[in-house]
Amino acid sequence: MHIIETIYIDGNFLTPHGKEYFDLYNPAEETSIGRVRLGDVEDTRLAIAAAKRAFPAFSKTSKEERIAILQRLHAAVNARSEALTEATVEEYGAPVARASWGAGYAAECFLNAAKTLEQYEFERTIGSAKVVLEPLGVVGLITPWNNNYGFICNKLSMAIAAGCTAVIKPSEMSALQTQILTECLHEAGVPAGVFNIVNGRGDVVGAELSVNPDIAKISFTGSTAVGKSILRTGAETMKRVTLELGGKSPTVVLDDADFATAIPQVIAAGFGNSGQACVNGTRILVPEARLADFIAQLKSAVLRLKVGDPRDLDTLIGPMVSKKQYERVQRYIALGSEEGATVITGGEGRPAGMESGYFVRPTVFSGVTNNMTIAREEIFGPVVAVISYRTEDEAIEIANDTIYGLQAYVMSENPDRARAVASRIVAGRVHINGVHTETQAPFGGFKQSGIGREFGVFGLEAYLEPKTILGV
Repeated sequence: MHIIETIYIDGNFLTPHGKEYFDLYNPAEETSIGRVRLGDVEDTRLAIAAAKRAFPAFSKTSKEERIAILQRLHAAVNARSEALTEATVEEYGAPVARASWGAGYAAECFLNAAKTLEQYEFERTIGSAKVVLEPLGVVGLITPWNNNYGFICNKLSMAIAAGCTAVIKPSEMSALQTQILTECLHEAGVPAGVFNIVNGRGDVVGAELSVNPDIAKISFTGSTAVGKSILRTGAETMKRVTLELGGKSPTVVLDDADFATAIPQVIAAGFGNSGQACVNGTRILVPEARLADFIAQLKSAVLRLKVGDPRDLDTLIGPMVSKKQYERVQRYIALGSEEGATVITGGEGRPAGMESGYFVRPTVFSGVTNNMTIAREEIFGPVVAVISYRTEDEAIEIANDTIYGLQAYVMSENPDRARAVASRIVAGRVHINGVHTETQAPFGGFKQSGIGREFGVFGLEAYLEPKTILGV
């Protein structure tokens, strides 16, 4: 059993003032694996105070000093990649290949930030003025359970690169992962108070970060509903915000697509991270004239997906993170049928032969119209909806008919045509013929998928404020 009874404030592991415990579970086995003691408002205020004390000195450090810190953080996290992978499998149920990738990504965040910092100029001359980019101050970083330490490392790396200090509120459901990561960060020898980590509930720790006047900025990844609450609350103290929120991403399969190539890419986009990703392409738009062939090939491919033991290297889809999440996905699957969509494969209940674990049958709906609930709301599970269209213009209209705008995918044998369609889709990122990665390019959403951007120069500048100096 894992018993976690410390938080991290001012360079030290401390027993929190908070007395509440939160139970931790292995979602693949539905077994208790430990518990974590949660911080409260008093703990959060202590962490904010530590970050505030550390800010004046840290904000004046040189680029070279901060690059050296980022390099040490990369080495420290990389050294514990196996432990982070194991914790992700045990606590989150991520397939081991996905968990291993996540550990590597978390470490790389610090090198990516260092690369951005090396090339960045904090002072510029514009006309007769000197413009200086200064760190904002103490920032609150709030991360979700579907890639907890990856989000922590991405946000913290950019805050450090900018010269900010931070208070981190990770998901309490990811406490084992957070504990190992905190040990890594501590080993890197970062000055005390530069980062502080308080396990706790969103309506306690997160709420205090949102209202506290000493927090200059919130960077939050999570649901749109919570993001709106943070935005409303933070307005009282004019907090800067970066919000990376929900999505209902379209995958537009054009009529010239080669299904043998496109369908594996459609599956990667739709079922990545066991379906628990805001970027997943869960609305699959297919030309009506080729619909029957597409559905037949997609069904065959989905039936071959291995669901089960996350430690099995062949497993592509693990369990949902919790009973609550499992039940949420089941409700959406039932609702899809109730609203008139057709289950092509999958459906309610666990996969055949599984009597325990929060496993969901990978589900494909056809006969879906874009006004159905399963086409409007983020399900956050291995469930996709196939929607037919007649013309390219109609496909683009359907793709953009959503409150979200985080990510999109276009499949075509004609690169010029794919780029033309991509230019008309309202989304922060559009992937053409696959799922691609570029950590120096901005990431974030249009519409209700968020505010602001992360990664690269855009991510760095989210933690900076421009100051104009005029005159001699």
